[in-house]
Amino acid sequence: MTDNLENISQSQHQIPIGKDLAGANLAGKDLSGANLTGANLAGANLQRAILRSNLRGADLTGADLTGADFRNADLRGAAFANAIAREASFGGAFLAGSAIGNLDLSGVDFRGADLRGANLSGALLQQADLSNANLSGADLSGADLEEANLNGALLRGANLTRANLLCACMEETVWEGATLDRACLEGTPLSP
Repeated sequence: MTDNLENISQSQHQIPIGKDLAGANLAGKDLSGANLTGANLAGANLQRAILRSNLRGADLTGADLTGADFRNADLRGAAFANAIAREASFGGAFLAGSAIGNLDLSGVDFRGADLRGANLSGALLQQADLSNANLSGADLSGADLEEANLNGALLRGANLTRANLLCACMEETVWEGATLDRACLEGTPLSP
């Protein structure tokens, strides 16, 4: 593990594809531009780390992503099971097809993120900023979006069955073909 950390500090942009950094303490590190394609970051401490990088297919299972900066990162196909991601920033990130359901994503910044077809079922997205995010075809069934910002978001064909949208902001949100069966819409413009 020590060798892995020394290699990162020496050359953050030349991390070999598939690098094993499981359990590494990378808190506060700037890994901008690093190629972390397929990297094993399971259980890693990435609190407040800057990861504006290629993390396509990376394993972030059980990682602590609290306050991490993933703005504009490529996270397609990354695994997030049991990760902690409160107050992280995924603004403009590519998360299409990612499985990030059942995570606590309260207060997370997803502004302008590409979440097409992502699995967010059961996710806690209270007060999350999803403004201008593309959630077309995403699975948000059972997700808690209380007081979330969905202004300008694209939810074409999204599944929001049993989702909690209590007091969510949704100006200029595109709902075309979205499923809202048994969703809580109280305090929203869609409230009956």
